[in-house]
Amino acid sequence: MNKIKKFLLNLLAVLVCALYLFPIYIVIVNSFKNRAELYEDMLALPSKFSFEFYEKAMKKMEFLKAFGNSFIVTGISILCIVILAAMTAWMLVRVDNMFSRILFMTFVATMLIPFQTLMMPLMQVMGWIRDTLHIPMIDTLGGLIYMNIGFGASMAVFLYHGFIKSIPVSLEEAATIDGCNKFQTFFKIVFPMLKPTTVTVIILDVIWIWNDYLLPSLVISQKNLRTIPLSTASFFGQFTIQWNLAMAGLTLTIIPVIIFYLLAQKHIIKGVAAGAVK
Repeated sequence: MNKIKKFLLNLLAVLVCALYLFPIYIVIVNSFKNRAELYEDMLALPSKFSFEFYEKAMKKMEFLKAFGNSFIVTGISILCIVILAAMTAWMLVRVDNMFSRILFMTFVATMLIPFQTLMMPLMQVMGWIRDTLHIPMIDTLGGLIYMNIGFGASMAVFLYHGFIKSIPVSLEEAATIDGCNKFQTFFKIVFPMLKPTTVTVIILDVIWIWNDYLLPSLVISQKNLRTIPLSTASFFGQFTIQWNLAMAGLTLTIIPVIIFYLLAQKHIIKGVAAGAVK
């Protein structure tokens, strides 16, 4: 009876995995088909596997330029989020007063606000900053990075805040006795111990920022500043949609994230285990 139950559970797990991976199968298979094959049978394998449509997709979406823009935006945004959020959470934990608790709850509360309710006021404020203070916040990668840092800070502070509570204060006191100032204590003692949480924050933010379409579509209008999600929109015209090229472009978009996730997944497991033990 137990063997039958185990077999049924395994079968159910396989079916759920197949159902979850089915959209990925559709995207990859149809990226190798011409338009006639795609409309004839969307589920069938292509008659031949050729990277012809990948070459066309890369040329149409200016993949290398878009990849560079996405890499710059994602890399700088995550670097700033990790450092600033870790420092903020550390001070909120160590300076335990009413103001710190109110500030932390404010960070948590902002996680509950949907971006769609903020996007129009956000663009108005950024337009005012551009026109009045003459700081380029719209149609620049710097402005997009600045907004990503703001929207990504809350979750990062929340994650770091819980982990820092498990770090003994005695370690920091010993570093202070040895002559370390606040910055040295943080970067040499505290920050290295936050590695599991840091990797988790990086992975979550890479997936979010790399695949984000809505915020860049509001901020960026110049073609040479488009990120990869924006460049994939070039396949969707007003009257026609080049589905095979779009599928190839989407495949190219998700490959870097998958590679990054596979390289970092062992750190996720360590982070979950460390958090469970502590």
